[in-house]
Amino acid sequence: MSQKYKHLFFDLDRTLWDFEKSAIEAFHDIYQLHTLDQLGIPKAEVFHTTYQEHNHRLWEKYRIGKIKKSELIWKRFHLALLDYGIDNKTLAKEMGNDYVRISPLKVNLFPHTMEILTYLHPHYQMHLITNGFQEVQEIKLKSSGMDKYFRHLITSEEAGVKKPEPGIFNFAFQKTASRPEESLMIGDDYDVDILGARNIGMDQVFFDPEQQFSHNGSTFKIKDLIELKGIL
Repeated sequence: MSQKYKHLFFDLDRTLWDFEKSAIEAFHDIYQLHTLDQLGIPKAEVFHTTYQEHNHRLWEKYRIGKIKKSELIWKRFHLALLDYGIDNKTLAKEMGNDYVRISPLKVNLFPHTMEILTYLHPHYQMHLITNGFQEVQEIKLKSSGMDKYFRHLITSEEAGVKKPEPGIFNFAFQKTASRPEESLMIGDDYDVDILGARNIGMDQVFFDPEQQFSHNGSTFKIKDLIELKGIL
């Protein structure tokens, strides 16, 4: 066990929780629930691809405060529907609410997630720090059984500021009674998790399972969560 670190801060989506797998499963349910085939949308996977383009763009606006959560939830579906010539805000809002309800119940974790959390739990104080919606992340933790491993869930909604801004990390330090020099951030988003943590004085573990990035500016880099055993 590393004596340097006392607090481990994990990102949730795409670090522990396999966001893409869960999203696809949720989209299959939504596709059937709203009989989207009758509206000319060929497959759930096709609609999800269309949705992702709009969701990514709107999430960036949400992250920098240009749109509100309530607008993001339905507008990403409305814009995706418009790509198929369907201008139906009521349907978009229903789908948005369905997605928030269904997706956190579709439990898909990255390999070795539970194994590494079980290994680390007796030796470190572990917390989550996420830009995801508070109520959604809470359900994910409970539905997956990960809730027992973490002392605190720090969300951008609670902190009033999103990663990579220093404010959310300072909020996390205050809430957990921790200091940056004794803390380690583990996340998949280089710009948001890694640079955000580095700029506040925390060491970082960059989780890159597909090895898509050549960044070497993180303290550590792993492609499998089990590699944390070699660091911690």
